[in-house]
Amino acid sequence: MIRNYLSTLFRNFAKSKTYSLINVTGLSVGMAAALLIILWIRNELGMERFHEKEDRIYAMYNRDADSEGNRWAWNNTPKILAPTLKADYPEVEDAVRFNNITFLFTVGDKNLNARGAFTDSGFFNVFSFPLIRGNASAALADGHGIVLTEQFAKTLFGNTDAMGKTIRIDGNRNVTVTGILKDLPNNTLLAFDYLLPWEHMDRLGWNDTFWGNNSVKTYTLLKPGASQAAFDRKIRTITIDHTKETANASTTEVFTQPLSRYYLYNKSEDGRLVAGNLVTVRLFIVLAAFILLIACINFMNLSTARSERRAKEVGIRKVVGVSKTLLITQFLIESILLSIFSFFIALLIVQLSLGGFNQLVGKELFVPYGNPLFWLSALGFILLTGLVAGSYPAFYLSSFNPVSVLKGTFKKENALIAPRKILVTIQFTFASILIIATIIVYRQIQYGLNRDAGYNRNNLVYLFFQGDMEKNYTSIKNELLASNATTSVSLSANPITQQWSDSWGFHWEGSTKADEKIDFVRLGTDAGFTETFGIELVEGRDIDVYKYPTDSMAILLNEAAVKAMRLKDPIGTRMKWVGTTEYFHVVGVIKDFILQSPFERTISPMMINGPAGYSPNILHVKLNPDNSTTDNLARMERIFKVYNPQYPFEYVFADENYALKFRNAERSGKLAGLFAILTIVISCLGLFGLAAYMAESRTKEIGVRKVLGASVWSVTRLLSRDFLKLVMLSFVIASPIAWYAMNKWLVSYSYRIGIEWWVFALTGGLAALIAILTVSWQAIRAAVANPADSLRDE
Repeated sequence: MIRNYLSTLFRNFAKSKTYSLINVTGLSVGMAAALLIILWIRNELGMERFHEKEDRIYAMYNRDADSEGNRWAWNNTPKILAPTLKADYPEVEDAVRFNNITFLFTVGDKNLNARGAFTDSGFFNVFSFPLIRGNASAALADGHGIVLTEQFAKTLFGNTDAMGKTIRIDGNRNVTVTGILKDLPNNTLLAFDYLLPWEHMDRLGWNDTFWGNNSVKTYTLLKPGASQAAFDRKIRTITIDHTKETANASTTEVFTQPLSRYYLYNKSEDGRLVAGNLVTVRLFIVLAAFILLIACINFMNLSTARSERRAKEVGIRKVVGVSKTLLITQFLIESILLSIFSFFIALLIVQLSLGGFNQLVGKELFVPYGNPLFWLSALGFILLTGLVAGSYPAFYLSSFNPVSVLKGTFKKENALIAPRKILVTIQFTFASILIIATIIVYRQIQYGLNRDAGYNRNNLVYLFFQGDMEKNYTSIKNELLASNATTSVSLSANPITQQWSDSWGFHWEGSTKADEKIDFVRLGTDAGFTETFGIELVEGRDIDVYKYPTDSMAILLNEAAVKAMRLKDPIGTRMKWVGTTEYFHVVGVIKDFILQSPFERTISPMMINGPAGYSPNILHVKLNPDNSTTDNLARMERIFKVYNPQYPFEYVFADENYALKFRNAERSGKLAGLFAILTIVISCLGLFGLAAYMAESRTKEIGVRKVLGASVWSVTRLLSRDFLKLVMLSFVIASPIAWYAMNKWLVSYSYRIGIEWWVFALTGGLAALIAILTVSWQAIRAAVANPADSLRDE
């Protein structure tokens, strides 16, 4: 029987090559788009879910309120938290810290910077990252050891066995390779090339026991059977209890977040962690379902549009005794067989486009061909697609009356065309929603891009402090300025494009207890801050420790800080941390500038400290605009090779780093645009199918009209008018849905555009134009046909 169905399928395919090709193409493209989205969804839902003890691993979080009572939660914790949990709480099996760092690695004549992390010896007990070489329980127990990923080991040692080899890090310390780790999977957030034991951090003097220094990630493994709720109740006041007898008594609460929810529930809302990334995943699930549905609708329309070609086949089969159930089965099996064929074409499309799609979504997705579960899921995917796509054609074709078919009077245009009208309306409704979404996302991105950041990013680069840069800073700065490659140089505790540090607990004359909760974003400088960044000085002067030695304790405040502190005359204001005796003094006020997200309307209070208030990490350099960028960088490189010869000359352009703030929004816009185009293409194929059906079903009517003198234009307009009505109806349905969805999306941005009427007018015009262009070819073709052919009796 299957052989009979296959021969029938291929025979019909051969009879209508063009329509069959369009049908397969539409279904294949729809399936390919859905498969790409499913691969992305699978990766998102599987984030950190591969760990063997995943159901017992918890990320540690803090919760507190600001001076206005707004609560927020964050996942940076004190370094002392993990050892305290492990020592004092019997339900804790293990607790580990994780702190990302970048070091220079020297092996032979190789010198390269690589990103890794400090962590505790129980790391491999908590997380399931398999070692290729080495003992998981001992690899991080040796304070002088290091664990490398397989790829990084090859980068350093080639194909030579790296185990036991010595590596010099940061130019002056030797470590021994104690383990080789299998390369990290693509669904983990713990990105690193190597792991160093926490004892190494102790030797560097970077460890501390200060409960107010929230600077590392902490992960806890509870014992089997331990209750998360009970554990949370016990640890809620752990920070409060350890600081209540000190001058810096904390009000910060501690709680846990299951690792399985760590990535998906990442949004803080009134101190609670709610769905953040999960919202995006849900939207993509809906997107995949709708694209697949549109492809299936396209299949239905094209299958039924050519129904006249199979009408006699159905009539004859019924006359010889074939039941309606058997006919339905036949058409569904044909649809499933066509879905199988389309699926393998879709796989080819996915494989060819996966590289570009990975770039777009910022992932390393792959098709798991070797996983039996993938093929089982693929079978379900094929059956679902085949049944959905073939259901309407199967019931429609099998319902033909054999007597009417064989007489040639079986068609009932008014009754039979209504379902197809509904299907096309659904297609274009979704297409219109995506067009509106694409326009709004693009406008929101441009709105943020065009916002004045408050500083000048042009010709601004920064370098991370490494090696001898701090020791030779004065010489480096003087030579950079003398080389004519730069116009100004300034130190900082973090890049001008990122927030690395914030603090609260400050006191000044006239401040209240509640003011101690004002959270100040913190930067640092030695001199030339306003000149290097092009920031406007509102009053007072810039910090300059070379001209004013007392400026080591100086502060610049931004306008938001002055407002939050209620200062009428800020210059000369003295500030100190509660519980300390040393005062900082305000020497100037600068205009607010964007350090955080450009989509946040409110700019946080900010202080820029002199050298006594921070440790220099970043060197900012303003390049000379009179020279070429290449020439400036070449001159800089020569200077750094003299004063920091062991380290590679690596720099970051501030404008490129600033652009990363728009990456997620741009990614959403590009994905919306891509799938809008695919949806339009597939929808147009469906519209083409309906136009073909209409032209076919009204052949004699068109012939009669032409005999009576109707022009080609009038006939074309007659056929196109109905389709234009369908598209306009879909636009009317789509508009409120799109407005609601995009309004919900925009709410997440406090600095946002409004949704304007012209976006909908433009979308309606585009949808109408697309429909006219799609239908016109078929309509004109029918209009110019010879009426003698259409009126000839069979």
